[in-house]
Amino acid sequence: MHYCQVCDDPHLMVPEDGVARCPVCGSTDQTAATRPLFVVTGASASGKTTIFPELLRCLAGRCLVFDVDWLIDPLGRAAKDGEIDWAAFRDAWLYVAHGVAQNGLPTLLLGPFIPEHLEGLPGRSGVGEIHYLVLDCPDDLRRQRIEARPAWRSRDIGAQTEFGRWLRKNLAPVIDTSVHSPAEVAMEVAGWAQERIAAPDSQPRTPAKTPAKTPAKTPDRS
Repeated sequence: MHYCQVCDDPHLMVPEDGVARCPVCGSTDQTAATRPLFVVTGASASGKTTIFPELLRCLAGRCLVFDVDWLIDPLGRAAKDGEIDWAAFRDAWLYVAHGVAQNGLPTLLLGPFIPEHLEGLPGRSGVGEIHYLVLDCPDDLRRQRIEARPAWRSRDIGAQTEFGRWLRKNLAPVIDTSVHSPAEVAMEVAGWAQERIAAPDSQPRTPAKTPAKTPAKTPDRS
């Protein structure tokens, strides 16, 4: 997405019917494809990073897969005092997904995002329907996985446990990574995405539950 080259003031072009249209003057200047966006979310230690390499193989040539943490360090270096603007961080991924769509492919993001993180952001108009899938595990196993991590990694077990409970109650579908191997989980996730790639205008077969109040602090980093 880019800015209108006709108006005297800068206005962000909006994808509409396959072209980039200025919301003020209505001019169009190039094609602007949109594709579905797949968000595989989950609290820390749910298995998002673990399935990443398997998911790359399962979706090769059909969908581009990203771990959202890849942008944390560069955006942190660019931010004042290293304090990341998390709304801008999430918006950046919407713009990445829009860029990927210009190459004819949808995007799958592995990261702790929920609907209220993405709706209303400037980049939201650049992607099609957003589908969510939750990776989950029992609370005691989550604690064990987090405690087994290197000392430099965050250990906000309480917040992550609360977030995991909220996700399993409010979003669907949910895959329990404690009962499947990483390869099996990746295959299930890939199958879920491919069903929707084949029918991008259809609604998810498993509707999301009505969200309850979100946790006081939803984790930004997985």
